[in-house]
Amino acid sequence: MKTDLHPLMRQRSLDAILVTGPGQHNPAMFYLTGGGHMTHADLILPRDGEAVLYYRPMERDEAAATGLKTKNIVDFDWKALLKQADGDAVLATALRYKAMLEAQGITGGRLGIYGQGEVGERFAVFSALQRVMPGLEIVGESGSDSLMLAAMMTKDEAEIGRIRAMGKITTAVVGKTADFLTGHKVRDGVLVKPDGEPLTVGEVKRKINLFLAEAGVENPHGTIFAIGRDAGVPHSTGTPADLLELGKTIVFDIFPCEAGGGYHYDFTRTWCLGYAPDEAQALYEDVLAVYRQVVDALQPNAPFKDFQNLTCDLFEAQGHATIRQDTGIQEGYVHSVGHGLGLNLHESPFAGSGASEQDVLAPGAVFTIEPGLYYPSRGMGCRIEDTFAVLPDGKIERLAEFPRGLVLPVEG
Repeated sequence: MKTDLHPLMRQRSLDAILVTGPGQHNPAMFYLTGGGHMTHADLILPRDGEAVLYYRPMERDEAAATGLKTKNIVDFDWKALLKQADGDAVLATALRYKAMLEAQGITGGRLGIYGQGEVGERFAVFSALQRVMPGLEIVGESGSDSLMLAAMMTKDEAEIGRIRAMGKITTAVVGKTADFLTGHKVRDGVLVKPDGEPLTVGEVKRKINLFLAEAGVENPHGTIFAIGRDAGVPHSTGTPADLLELGKTIVFDIFPCEAGGGYHYDFTRTWCLGYAPDEAQALYEDVLAVYRQVVDALQPNAPFKDFQNLTCDLFEAQGHATIRQDTGIQEGYVHSVGHGLGLNLHESPFAGSGASEQDVLAPGAVFTIEPGLYYPSRGMGCRIEDTFAVLPDGKIERLAEFPRGLVLPVEG
C-alpha cells in the first residue's frame, strides 16, 4: 500500500525516488498522483519527506487536482540552464533535475527511478545527471524486486472497490458479447449476419471495443478472442478473418482498465458455439475441475507459488504435460496459474517460476486464478480465469461472478 512506501525506502536504503513520464497509462505516476492529463511530469519523494510534483505550465490545473504539493517546471530557467550546458539539451535537462533534487534537500545518496519514457533519452539524461551529481547513486530495479511493485502488491479497500467495479463492467461486457453471438443465425456451420455474410473474429472484437467504450473504460492491451487452433496458443489474440464456427473452442480473455490507465480487471471464459465435441468437452472438464480445486484451496498469507505447484500436480494427475516438467513446453499446461493485478495488468504477487517468498496472498492482494490447457495441434484450447482479492479479515472474494458454462446455444 502507499503507506508502505517510506518503510520500503528505508528498508532498501533509498534516500529519494523520482517518478517520471505522463500522468496516464504510467502505473508508477498514476499510483502517486491519481492520474490526470499530464503529458509529462516529474515527482520527487524524499525518504520520510513530502512529494513534490513538477509540472508543465499548460497542465497546471491537472497537477493541482492531484492534491500534491506542486512546482512549475518553468521556475527553473531553461535558457540559463541551456547556456550553462553550452547548448547541450541533455546536459541542461540533467542540470534541471539537479536543481529540482537540491530544492528538496537531496544532494547525494541513493535515488530510485521509476516511470516511463523513451529509453534512449532517459538513459542519456540520467547518465548526465550521474556525472553532474557524483555523490548521487541512481538505482534501477526490475520486475517483482521493484519498490513500486512491492508497495502496489497490497491494495486498500478503496483500490479493491475500484477493481471490483471494473469487474462488474467487464462481466457485463462479456454478457453483451455472448448475447451478440447467440443473436446470430447459423448457415453451413458458421454464424452469419443479417445480410447472410459470415461473422468474423475481427467484427466481434470491434463490437467488444464498442461495448467497453460505451461503459467508459479503456482497452489499451487489446482483447484475446481466439478460435480453434488460435485458442490453443495462450496469448494469440485471434485472427481477424476467422469465422465463428460451431463446435470450436473460443478463448475470450478480456482485461480492460479505468479510463486514463487506472485499475484493471482480468477475466477469461472458454466457449463453444452451438455444441461442444466430446474432445473439447473433456478438455473443458479437466480445466474446470482444476480451477475449482485450486480456488477451494486458496488461503490467506499462503505463498502464491504453492498454487502453481498444486495446479501442476492436478494437471499431471489428469495426464497432461506441464511447464514444471518442461519450461519450453508448448502443449498442455504452459503458464502460471495467476498473477497480481492492479494498475499493471501483471504485478505482484506472482505465482510462476520467478516467484519469491514475498509473493504471498496477503490481505490486500488482488490476483487472478487462470488454469488452462492448450493443444494447437488438435485445434483447441481452454482457459478459465477470475480475479480474486484477499480482504482485510482474510476472506478471499471472487470480485465478479459470471457463469462458467462451455456451450453458447445458437439458433439453428
